[in-house]
Amino acid sequence: VSAAEGPGGSGARNQLPAPPARAMIVPHREEVRREGLMRKFLVVLDDSTECLNAMRFAALRAARTGGGVAVLSVIPPEEFNHWIGVGDLMREEARERIEVHFEVFAKWMRDKQGVDPELIIREGEPADEIIQQLSDDPDIGVLVLGASGDRKKGPGPLVTQLSRSAGDLPVPITIVPGGLSKERLEAIT
Repeated sequence: VSAAEGPGGSGARNQLPAPPARAMIVPHREEVRREGLMRKFLVVLDDSTECLNAMRFAALRAARTGGGVAVLSVIPPEEFNHWIGVGDLMREEARERIEVHFEVFAKWMRDKQGVDPELIIREGEPADEIIQQLSDDPDIGVLVLGASGDRKKGPGPLVTQLSRSAGDLPVPITIVPGGLSKERLEAIT
């Protein structure tokens, strides 16, 4: 086929076949892990109701793409502004609550999606700690946040804060509506 004839040719009998469409070669999940290419979805574990859909979305996408899930929970500093001994005890109790909460999601991810999530607990201001975690872990490819469906309150403080600085983040943000049904969430992932 000559350039003048274009992709359809002029009808000549001795045309070369069109080259095959480029196929994306997706390595097997174990190859991805071995080569260090696994993309992780970072999702925030907190007490919000929209956190559930963010967790589901991250697990479903990770299962479908051969990725992993990193679950970040941030303990705000104001929880420990007490005497040293009391603050330490409160910190330990907060960690235990987070681990129990995480284990509920982790069991579902392992049993239903075949994804074994990792738990990261940080202390500080939530938005700052999320940004720092993105910097610390180059395997994270997507930040997943849940958005509140409450129109009066807005999408939530993390979505509001982090979307303002989205242009400076090292990864894209996926914002999952808290009001999506489980069935709809499964259909779009």
